[in-house]
Amino acid sequence: MSTTMRSQITVAGAADGPPVDGSTDRFDEILTPAALAFVARLDAEFAGRRAELLVERTRRRERLARGEETLGWLAQTSMVRADDRWRVAGAAPGLVDRRVEITGPPDRRMTVNALNSGAQVWLADFEDALSPTWSNLVGGQLNLRDAIDGRLDFTSATGKRYRVGPEPATIVVRPRGWHLVEKHVVVDGRPVSASLVDFGLYLFHCGQRSLDRGSGPYFYLPKLESHLEARLWNDVFTLAQGLLGIPHGTIRATVLIETITAAFEMEEILYELREHCAGLNAGRWDYIFSVIKTFGNRPGFVLPDRAQVSMTVPFMRAYTELLVSTCHRRGGYALGGMAAFIPSRDAETNAVAMAKVRQDKEREAADGFDGSWVAHPGLVPVCREVFDRALGDRPHQLDRLRDDVRVGADDLLDIAGAGGVVTEAGLRNNIAVALRYLDAWLGGNGAVAIFDLMEDAATAEIARCQVWQWTQTGTRLTDGRTVDEELVRKLLAEEVAAARTSTDDPGHRWDDAEEIFVRTALAETLPTFFTPGAYATHLVGRRHRSSA
Repeated sequence: MSTTMRSQITVAGAADGPPVDGSTDRFDEILTPAALAFVARLDAEFAGRRAELLVERTRRRERLARGEETLGWLAQTSMVRADDRWRVAGAAPGLVDRRVEITGPPDRRMTVNALNSGAQVWLADFEDALSPTWSNLVGGQLNLRDAIDGRLDFTSATGKRYRVGPEPATIVVRPRGWHLVEKHVVVDGRPVSASLVDFGLYLFHCGQRSLDRGSGPYFYLPKLESHLEARLWNDVFTLAQGLLGIPHGTIRATVLIETITAAFEMEEILYELREHCAGLNAGRWDYIFSVIKTFGNRPGFVLPDRAQVSMTVPFMRAYTELLVSTCHRRGGYALGGMAAFIPSRDAETNAVAMAKVRQDKEREAADGFDGSWVAHPGLVPVCREVFDRALGDRPHQLDRLRDDVRVGADDLLDIAGAGGVVTEAGLRNNIAVALRYLDAWLGGNGAVAIFDLMEDAATAEIARCQVWQWTQTGTRLTDGRTVDEELVRKLLAEEVAAARTSTDDPGHRWDDAEEIFVRTALAETLPTFFTPGAYATHLVGRRHRSSA
């Protein structure tokens, strides 16, 4: 890479807590002057456009919340949708068969376990499953590079040593979303986009490495709200490949359709990324979160208990069927949603949960999905069995064009059709899950086992947003009580007390978790995400200066 730009780069120290994987003495292997200069170059080129798009996000959400704008297919992009000639780039080496994908943060243990899980793909998650401490972020980059170099191992507390096997899963990295900044990397006095830090460091260190090993630099793109945000990513890819001398089109991206606005722009998103795109994923949890925060307290958009918003309710069914139809029409893979259950030692609990997972995956396979997600290695066999039966020797079912699918705007927006009720148990569960997740997140853990489910930032967002929505709308519980701030604070106090008595570990941060919950679930105006404020207040460490 060559560039004439010289910027002053401020880089963090490691004061935000102990590293996940031992000492920080190898951080300089990732935070090299050349790698930081590469990230700074990307930021210099795209920071302005990113900021403009985020402003438009806010304005659009305000218009939708007030009912001043109605979601529908974009008139200005009708030619893209009508043109049957274009296709996306599609599969690349290591992405031809994606029937089972496992997700998780790139800490050392998860990296070894995920790569050895038997899944075809591992989503190495720097986003919702990772608490963005500086130690976690840089340590994760080191783990991925070590894995690609074949020198990653892990020794458990009992002394057992684990190494990556001969047929590891293909690595697909999920950087953080456009809305986040990385305050540990500051260029000319301005924090850099977290997306560009995660993407840039991985591509710089592992892009050519992965190509040399017969794979490639692959990414999942989260939280997109429009095709213009996809266009920005495509331009980032183009510049980054050129700067590093990697052939154009080498990068493959799979986009998570996890916002209600993006659901109306699936084809346009594929089109903007067509030279680099492998397909779309149905990001179910963030999608539900997006519906709540987009329509706020508008009548007809109040959702029932989180557990009742299944993938078979009308608006979720419309969203997934449209995704499969859209992907296959354009030659892209359609990947199903997360199975978040954690296998239990209780045989009866395990049997019931496994049956639900199997039913969910059977529905996805029957609908035409080419693969699906699991959160735990113990779920890989059931997911694989279902898709093996559906696919046979084929690596996908792109030939299923789903011409029978007819989804209109009213179908995607039929939130009231979800039916269901709001119960004290549902309200209490939202409070308990959000509180426990926030405590773990503050402690450096972003993928947390809570009540037999793997919870991440997306599910915590649903939990606190539902509390906000029910409070703002004065929703009634099935016992007749109204959800208001007084009731929420009463249940919150009870859950904090229960959490404190459940452990004597002094490392918990229940007071901070409670404060974040109150600020993000009981404010008059709903904060779009809990992560930016909590990150800036609690996770940002000291910095030392360097230049590149």
